Amino acid sequence: MKKIKKQLFKALILLVLIVSVPVSIYLVSQKTEFFQRASGEPANLVIDASQIIGGKSESWRYLAQGGEEKGRQLLPVIDKTKSLLPKYIRIDHVFDYYNEQELDQVIKDILATGAKPFISLSYMPPQMAKDGNITNEPNNWSEWENLVTKTVERISGRNGLNIGNVYYEVWNEPDLFGKFKISGSKNYLELYSRTARAVQRAKNVNSYKIGGPATTAFYENWMNRLLIFTQENNLPLDFISWHRYSKDLNKYEDDFLGTVNFGGKELIISENGPNSENDSVYDNNFGAMHLIATTALLEGKVDKIFNFEIKDGLGKEKYWGRWGMITHEKWGTPEIKPRYRAVQFLNNLIGGTNIQITGQGSWVKSIAKRYENNKIKILIVNYDRFGKHVEAVPLKVTNLPSNNFKLRRIDFLRGVSTINIAVENLTWESTLYFEPNTASIFELEF
Repeated sequence: MKKIKKQLFKALILLVLIVSVPVSIYLVSQKTEFFQRASGEPANLVIDASQIIGGKSESWRYLAQGGEEKGRQLLPVIDKTKSLLPKYIRIDHVFDYYNEQELDQVIKDILATGAKPFISLSYMPPQMAKDGNITNEPNNWSEWENLVTKTVERISGRNGLNIGNVYYEVWNEPDLFGKFKISGSKNYLELYSRTARAVQRAKNVNSYKIGGPATTAFYENWMNRLLIFTQENNLPLDFISWHRYSKDLNKYEDDFLGTVNFGGKELIISENGPNSENDSVYDNNFGAMHLIATTALLEGKVDKIFNFEIKDGLGKEKYWGRWGMITHEKWGTPEIKPRYRAVQFLNNLIGGTNIQITGQGSWVKSIAKRYENNKIKILIVNYDRFGKHVEAVPLKVTNLPSNNFKLRRIDFLRGVSTINIAVENLTWESTLYFEPNTASIFELEF
C-alpha cells in the first residue's frame, strides 16, 4: 500500500511539473515583454531647421518583386507601380526562370515603371547546377562565370540594353537557398569571388555596382568576412546587403548599429517586411505603419530599403496575407493595399534634404527635411506592434526661416488640415497627440 501511495505521489509531482513549467515559461515571457514595453522612452522631438545632416536620401523609393511566377509578373501592374515613383526594382530567379529574351522583357517592364533594375544574380539554371538543384553550386564554375559575364553585357552593355548604374547582387539569401556558409565547403566567398570576377570581365558596359551577401538577416560575421575577403583579394564590393523581416523595430536598429565598421559602404536592405511568412498584416493598415516606421527609423542611415513585394502571388483568394502591395490580376483588376498607400504617403517627402532631429523615442520615430523654397516637412509616426501605445509628443522646431508660416497636416489615410501660425524667436513649439499606429506629415510653408 505504501508503495502504491509513493507511486501516486511521484505521478502527482510529475503532473504538477508538466503543467507548471509551460505556465512558468509563459509568465516569464509575458513579464519580460511587459517590462520591455513599460520601460520604453517617450519622444521629445527637437529639430534644428538650419542644420543639414545629409543629402536627398529617399530610402523608401525601392521595391522588390519575388519569384511568385515565371513570366512578366509586373506587366499587369506597370501603371500602378509607376505611380509609386520607384527608383529601383529588385528581381531574383533571373537564371532559373528566364531565357535571355524573356529576361530582357522583364527588365523592359521595370524600365517602363520609371525604375532601374537591381538584379539578384540567382539561381543556377537547372542544367548547370549540381544534381539539377538550382540552389547548388554549378557543375562547372566556368559555365557560371560565362553566364554572368554575358548577362552583364546584355543588361549594362552599350550594345545590349545599355542601362547605366545597374546593381548586381550576388545570390539571394545564400544562407537559406543553398545552405552556403561563410567558411569551409560550399563557401559563399567562393561564389562571390567567381561571380564578381565574371562581372568585372564584362566589356563595353556602363557603370554598375556589385555587392552582397543578401542574407536572410543581418549576420555580422558574414558581413565582416566578406569585407575582409574582398579587400584581401582586391575584389569589388560596392554595397553590403541583407534582409530584415520583423515587427520589432529594435532589430532594425541593431542591424544598423552593426554596420559602424563598414567603412562607408552603401547599406541596402534588399528585402523588408513585417514577416517573412504569410501574414494578414500585409493586407491591412498595420503593414502600412510598419513600412512608414521602418523608413522613419532608417532614413539617412540605410541607403536603400527594398520593400517586399510589389504584387501578390496567386492564392486561393484575393487577400491571403501575401506580401504584395497590389493584388493578383486573377481576381479582377489588381487592387492596391495599405502598404501601397504608405509609399504614396512617404512620397510627400520627395526632394527634401535631411535636417537635424533629436529626441526620438521607443515608439515615436520622425524624419525632418528642408526644401529649396524653405519649406520644411516633418514626418512623425507612432508605431506599436501591440497596437496600444498612445503618446502626446512634444515638438520644437528652431531656426525657422520666418516667424510666420502656413501649417498643413497630412494624416495617413485620415485627411488634411491647414492653419496659419505666428511664432516668436523663429521657434515653433507644440504638443501633438498620436493614437497607436498613426502617422502624420507636417508641412511648414513660409
